[in-house]
Amino acid sequence: MTKTPDKDDLSYLGAADRGVAWFARRPRMTVILTVVVLAGLGWVYLLIMVGVMVPDMDMGALGPGMGAFNVFNNFSGLDATARAALAAICAPTAGGYFGMPSAGPWDVADFFLVLVMWVMMVMAMMLPTAGPMLATYADIADSGRRTGNRAAPVVVLAAGYLSVWVAFAVVASLAQWGLTALQAMTPMMAPASLVLAGTTMIAAGIYQFTPAKYACLTRCQAPVPYFHAKWRGDTAGVFRLGVEQGLFCFGCCWALMAVMFAVGVMNVIWIAILGAAMALEKIVISIWIPRILGVVFFLWGCAVLLMSEPIRRAIGL
Repeated sequence: MTKTPDKDDLSYLGAADRGVAWFARRPRMTVILTVVVLAGLGWVYLLIMVGVMVPDMDMGALGPGMGAFNVFNNFSGLDATARAALAAICAPTAGGYFGMPSAGPWDVADFFLVLVMWVMMVMAMMLPTAGPMLATYADIADSGRRTGNRAAPVVVLAAGYLSVWVAFAVVASLAQWGLTALQAMTPMMAPASLVLAGTTMIAAGIYQFTPAKYACLTRCQAPVPYFHAKWRGDTAGVFRLGVEQGLFCFGCCWALMAVMFAVGVMNVIWIAILGAAMALEKIVISIWIPRILGVVFFLWGCAVLLMSEPIRRAIGL
């Protein structure tokens, strides 16, 4: 009697092909591994950058909340003058921190370091928010595979999605280069001007109420109709789907990402907070979440502006 072939028997394939086939049959596992590995890589890189600074610098220079890390060094409890004096004595030379640009004018190498940091940041912040969208595609592709319709692996979709945010990382790095050259940002990647911080937050808060925000957020929250309408299973088509989903995500989240210029680009506390806020917006379908975030950042920005010296002089305070 002829034995019926086992559809899960992959022994006839080569080692590489077996690996591809194994993941193809487990789309949810592929999504989880893609998000965990790439987002984890981003977080590890960022935490190493922060960790090497902790022993000998005032972590409060990286932005609000980061001063909590001073419990691990000698800056905790000191006043501003003492912290500045201790930093001058203990801090390494410019460019002495892992992944950080030099304290002076940037060159191409400095720009590359900042670009790598931004790429790691978008992987850490944005890939987890894309998890439900990637899982939705994986389920549709798996259903198609069972009926004989092949679709490119979910990693192709993830690559298209990330390409949009890598492009954003390039623009953000160029913007940071310009702001640093204008001395609007400090060498520690925090805003040197309360006006910059306040206006950035106000702009982010206002954007939360715009039609563009809600149009893009809706497509991020419900990708199924879009996938069915635009479906293409070939590699180029799936990559394009990923790019388009990345553009929707960019339209939804770019303003909240820009808040990093207001709270400090290397502020890992706010990287985590903003990443969680963007994920919450996409997962919980409620108009109030983006509105609450908009009100918070608008009022916070107004308060920061009122603390800035130019605005205080202008209104006679």
